[in-house]
Amino acid sequence: QVQLVESGGGLVQAGGSLRLSCAASGRTFSRYAMGWFRQAPGKEREFVAVINWSGGSTYYADSVKGRFNIARDNAENTVYLQMNNLKPEDTAVYYCAAKELGGLAKGALSYDYWGQGTQVTVSS
Repeated sequence: QVQLVESGGGLVQAGGSLRLSCAASGRTFSRYAMGWFRQAPGKEREFVAVINWSGGSTYYADSVKGRFNIARDNAENTVYLQMNNLKPEDTAVYYCAAKELGGLAKGALSYDYWGQGTQVTVSS
C-alpha cells in the first residue's frame, strides 16, 4: 500500500511558477513510477508527466513540455512537479499517482494509488 499526499498548489498569475510536492508513505517508494495528472472543471482527468522508478526517464504531455519538470527524491519518498510559465489553461486539480513495476505510463488506469489532489489556479 502507498499513501500519497500532494501539496504546493495555490493561486498564481500567468507567467508565474509553482512547485507541487507529493509525499509517499511506505518503504518501497522507489519501486513505483510516479505520475502527475490534472483535472479541470467539466473535463476528464489528463496526463501531465511521469517519472520512472529511478528518475532516469521522464515523459511529458505536449501541453506542458518545456514548462514543467518532474523529479523525485527516493530518499525522501517525494516526487515534485516544477511548473513554470503557467497559463490560465493550466488551472486544474493536480493529482499524483503511483504505478507499480516502475515503468512509464500515460493512462490513468495504469496507476494503482492516487492522492487527494491539490488545486492550482492561474489567473490571467
